[in-house]
Amino acid sequence: MNIKFKIFEIIAILSCCGIIGWIITDFYGGMTLFLFSYGIIIFPIIILYIISLLNTIISFFRNGIKETKIRIISHSIVLIAIIALNLYSSEIFKSKKILNATLIDDQFVYNLKFRENGKCENEINGIFGFQQNFDGEYIMKNDTIIFTKKPYDNDFIPDTLLIDRKLKGIFMEKDKNGNFMKDKSFGGYFEIK
Repeated sequence: MNIKFKIFEIIAILSCCGIIGWIITDFYGGMTLFLFSYGIIIFPIIILYIISLLNTIISFFRNGIKETKIRIISHSIVLIAIIALNLYSSEIFKSKKILNATLIDDQFVYNLKFRENGKCENEINGIFGFQQNFDGEYIMKNDTIIFTKKPYDNDFIPDTLLIDRKLKGIFMEKDKNGNFMKDKSFGGYFEIK
């Protein structure tokens, strides 16, 4: 094997590792956000990956699998990682949703998903592709939701919520007497979907 093939193998391995690392950033705020923040690092990795992928395809048809085995394995691992991470994020392996509600405020969109098995997720989306997910657990008593494990890391959402299916809302604010206010003001309730 000559030095040219070794260089292309090194480029394939490094660019594939970089792409997998960038894909994993989707769990830590979003790929787009990291692309804008670290574009000087990520853009060259993307370009090297595209060049490597095209070179691997061309070399495979010209020289066969023996000369391109390491590059094919590297690109296959990227494909497997993409499929695995999409399966992990999909609804396939999760319990059935029984309630879905969304709150839109001036900075973020909060999407609460309540599942049959007592688990819930809070998917937070923001500007520039920001995304963060929190898992939690809840108990539903009549028209009240009580979080046993909070699906967030702050006190923006209280640990007890009120469901009003007629108003299609989940309310979280209480008056001075401790009663839930059914006010559908901006940023004050989750709209049931």
